[in-house]
Amino acid sequence: MAGRLSLVVFMVMVVAAMQLQSSKAATHVVGEGIGWLVPPGGSAAYSTWAAAQTFVVGDVLVFNFTTGQHDVAEVSKAAFDSCNVTNPISITTNGPANITLTAAGEHHFICTFSRHCGLGQKLAINVSASAPPPRTTPTSHVVGDALGWLVPPGGSSAYATWASTQTFIVGDILVFNFTTGQHDVAEVTTAAFNSCNTTNPISIVNDGPANITLTTAGEHHFICTFSRHCGLGQKLAINVSSPVSTSPSPSPQPATPPPSSPPSPTPSPAQSPAATPPSPNHTPSSSPAPAPSSVATPPSSSANPPPSPSGPSPVSPTTPSETAPPPPSSAPSFAAAALPVSLLSVALAFLF
Repeated sequence: MAGRLSLVVFMVMVVAAMQLQSSKAATHVVGEGIGWLVPPGGSAAYSTWAAAQTFVVGDVLVFNFTTGQHDVAEVSKAAFDSCNVTNPISITTNGPANITLTAAGEHHFICTFSRHCGLGQKLAINVSASAPPPRTTPTSHVVGDALGWLVPPGGSSAYATWASTQTFIVGDILVFNFTTGQHDVAEVTTAAFNSCNTTNPISIVNDGPANITLTTAGEHHFICTFSRHCGLGQKLAINVSSPVSTSPSPSPQPATPPPSSPPSPTPSPAQSPAATPPSPNHTPSSSPAPAPSSVATPPSSSANPPPSPSGPSPVSPTTPSETAPPPPSSAPSFAAAALPVSLLSVALAFLF
């Protein structure tokens, strides 16, 4: 029995540990539908995808590609910026490739096939040691930090890397620091973002610095509409989450006044009057009747011999002894015997 109980406890602990591990680690399919290839829109495709993700140590990156047509190599930031394929940190040539993120910080991946990295098959992400707690109050984000809002020297990966280190919620404010007349900031659709189409923006701000409040959850895309600025990397894609509400909802639970319902004590007095009716039937013979009832069943034998002075008395003791005593004595004894058996069966059912 003790061995079976220990086995059950061990299995419960194993399942709990597996659930805890699965809740911590996440799997990210790089590029999702497009997979790992030379993207049609250049490196912005992967930087946009990365900006909408949150990476934590233990997460797994899945690179879907055809063996012999692509590979995936982790490289240093300098090699990533210059697309230097020599001396990679690690390389996987068979697809699909699953890469587990084992360290916090920036990680850079490229394809080492000729010209693939230069055409945009590259991914930069930022990995946190643990998942950040959900934020409930809005804040301000200075886009690019000290870099500001301009044509970045390293291309669009500069803003993609910056966005991957931020968490955006509804109510946050984006601060675009730029010089009026040299840049602007326009919010556009995903299609316009990927193709750098500056016509028909959702909104546009021409005066810098520009403060833009994020009013809706989901993906948001920003570009500069000045000639060639978007194509040279002055573009930003972010993912905005809804703030987490901390209002406790279990207030309706206190409404549990059923314990006040136990007017069950009323049935107990009902049993006491049930014993009284026999007494009013015969007032003279009621005094001898309680005597045999208190003695229980044995006195019935002593009541059979006629020591009682009155003749009709033998008939009256027989009726109370047969009706009243047997039912109460037999019923409780059976319930008392059945109670431990039922409890034992329930315990065994939960154990096995």
